[in-house]
Amino acid sequence: MTAADFPTLCAAFQHTAAARPDAVALREAGGGVEVTWREYAERVRTLAAGLAALGVGRGATVATMMTNRPEFHLVDTAAIHLGATTYSIYNTSSAEQIAFLVTDADTRVVVCESQFADRIRAAGGPVEHLLVLEDGDLDRLTPAPGFDFDATWHAVEPDDVACLIYTSGTTGAPKGVEHTHRGILALDRAVTAVFDIQPSDRTISYLPASHIADRGLNHYFAMSHGPEVTCLADLKGLPATLRAVRPTVFAAVPRVWEKTKLGIELRLGEASIDDPGVARTVAREAGLGEVRWALSGAAAIPPEVYRFLAALGLPVSEVWGMSECGLGTGAAPADARPGTVGPVLPGYEYRVADDGELLLRGPTLMRGYRGAPEKTAEAIPADGWLRTGDIVSVAEDGHITIVDRKKELIINSGGKNMSPTNIENAISSASPLIGPVMVIGDARPYNTMLITLDPDAVAAWCTERGLEPDPAILAKDEEVRAAVQAGVDAGNAGLSRIEQVKRFTILPGYWEPGGDEVTPTMKLRRKPTAQKYAAEIEALYA
Repeated sequence: MTAADFPTLCAAFQHTAAARPDAVALREAGGGVEVTWREYAERVRTLAAGLAALGVGRGATVATMMTNRPEFHLVDTAAIHLGATTYSIYNTSSAEQIAFLVTDADTRVVVCESQFADRIRAAGGPVEHLLVLEDGDLDRLTPAPGFDFDATWHAVEPDDVACLIYTSGTTGAPKGVEHTHRGILALDRAVTAVFDIQPSDRTISYLPASHIADRGLNHYFAMSHGPEVTCLADLKGLPATLRAVRPTVFAAVPRVWEKTKLGIELRLGEASIDDPGVARTVAREAGLGEVRWALSGAAAIPPEVYRFLAALGLPVSEVWGMSECGLGTGAAPADARPGTVGPVLPGYEYRVADDGELLLRGPTLMRGYRGAPEKTAEAIPADGWLRTGDIVSVAEDGHITIVDRKKELIINSGGKNMSPTNIENAISSASPLIGPVMVIGDARPYNTMLITLDPDAVAAWCTERGLEPDPAILAKDEEVRAAVQAGVDAGNAGLSRIEQVKRFTILPGYWEPGGDEVTPTMKLRRKPTAQKYAAEIEALYA
C-alpha cells in the first residue's frame, strides 16, 4: 500500500513523515533552510494547534499569499489536518481581486509575507486574522485548549474539500474549483502511473501554488512519495537553482522552456546542438542532465523549442490539464510525440463531441465550483462528462492534439477557421526578441498581431549595443523593427497563406504575468486585451 492509497492527504503525509523522518523534505533555494520530514510533521502539529485556536476547523478556509518557500507547505499542510480548505492568492493580485477571493471563500485567516500585507489589509472582506511571516505571527500562536491533533486529523474524510483552485478569470470572474482529498489522491495515482515519483527524486517548486500544477506535483504528490522539494522564491534564480539542485523531475510552462533554450544558445556560441557530445555537456552544465522526466503544460510548446530540448536529450512530455480536473493527458517520454499531449491518463474516459470538443470523465474531476451550482452544471452536466472547452483531434493510438480553445478559434470574414495559438506560437518562437503576442483576425479580412518584446532577450540585445532596454523607445527603433519583421516572416513561412500575419504593431511595454493582458500562468486575456488596444488594432486595419 502506497501513501497515495490512503483515504486522505493527512494520512498520506503522516505515513511518509513516519517512513522518512531524517530525509530532507523541503529546502530553500540557496541553502538557507532545510526541513526534514520529522521537523515537517512536528511543525504541522504545532501550527495546527495554533490555527485551531483562531477558529480554523473542518469546512473553514485558509488562504496563503507568499512566494515559493517552505512555510507555504507547513501552513497549508497544518490547515488540511484540521479539515480546512486551503487556497493560494496569486502574488500579482490587486486589493480588489483579493477582496473578491476572500469574500467568495469566506476566509477568516490569511497567512502572508510582509510585502503583501498592506494589499490584503486594503482588500478588507471577512478576514479576521492576518498572520505575517516576517512579524513572527506564526510563532506566537497559542494552542487551542484541549486540542487533540491526532483525533482531529483522523476525523478528516475523503470527500472533504482540501483545496480551492481559482480559475485564471480569462472569461470572467474567477471560479473556485473544489478538489477533495479523494480526488487529489486519485489524481496522484493517475499521474504517477505514467510519471513515477521516487523518494530519491529532487524537484523545484517555483510556479505559483495558486495553480494546480505546482500545488499538485510539489505539495500534494510530495506528501505521498517523499521527494526532496527545493523552493525558489524568484523565477530569475531558476538557472542557478537548476545547476545547484540538478532536479530529476521538472515541470515548466512553455515560456520557461523558451527562456531555457535562449540561455543555452547564448552559452553555445558557435557550437552546434546537433553534436551529441556538445548536447550532453550543455544539458549537464544547465543542471538538466539528471532529469528522468519533464513536463510542459498550460499552453502549447513551440515545435522548434520541443526539437531543441529533444536534441539536448531532455525527456520532455507535453501534457494537458485544467483546474477542473488536474492533469488529464500525457505520455511517458519514450512515447511522447511533438505536437500531441499524449493519451488520457489511467482512470479517465474521454469522448469527442460532434463539434470537436474534448469531454472527460474520471475520479479526479472537481466536486464543483464553490457556491456556483449553475456554473458547475454547465461544466459537468448530469451525464458526468466535463466540458473542457478544448477542440481536439485524436490519432488512432489515442494520442490527442489540442487544436485550440473552443471560444477562441478565429473565424475570418471569409469563414475560415484558424487556431490563434498555432499562429502565435509560430511567430513568437521565430525570434528571441519577440515576447508574448496576440493575433487578431476574427471577422476580419486578414490577420494582424500585437507584439511585445521579451525583456530578457532585449536586455542582452541592448547590452551588446550600449542601449537602454526601454520598450517604449525600442518599439520605434528601426533595427528592432527589422529584427521583429524577420521573425514574423520566418513564422509566416510555416503557416498557410490565410493564417499569415499581414501587419503588426510593436507595443511600447511588456506584458507581465498577472497583468491586464496575461494571467499569472501567461494565458492571454484576449477580450480585455482587445479592448485595451482597440485603437492600435483598428489602426492595423485602416
